[in-house]
Amino acid sequence: MATVNLSDYTFNPVPSAEMMRFGIVVSEWNTEITEALYKGAYETLLKHGATSGNIRKEYVPGTFELTYGAAKMIKSENLDAVIVLGCVIQGETRHFDFICQGVAYGISKLNIKYKTPVIFGVLTTNNLQQAIDRAGGKHGNKGDEAAITAVKMAALKNR
Repeated sequence: MATVNLSDYTFNPVPSAEMMRFGIVVSEWNTEITEALYKGAYETLLKHGATSGNIRKEYVPGTFELTYGAAKMIKSENLDAVIVLGCVIQGETRHFDFICQGVAYGISKLNIKYKTPVIFGVLTTNNLQQAIDRAGGKHGNKGDEAAITAVKMAALKNR
């Protein structure tokens, strides 16, 4: 896995995003990583037919707040899917565990509660280099993967 681009995917089976509307909620914490994730997601949505006018971006202070940002976006916008992008890097305390568990649980609950898919694009890494490698580095860009998942889930929702 150390040399594999984890974001490779086959282009053909991805549905067209031409008529779809997306929300992207981006954490301001670890901004160099989250902006790279956003760029990957945004460009991938465009590549698959979404228009810039149908992609809404919203910032929240940290990864934990992604759940609230996604819920607010679902309630106030007519969206086909919401992508949440964040990055939590392991430190010396258990804070990492609480944040990762809390946001995963929160996003899972939103997917059950609402009819709009919420896509988990949160990196949970041991160090900054691992995050860089997954935000446009040697392992691809998890933002790309989140966008492809959003298009596929939006298509499922709309069927």
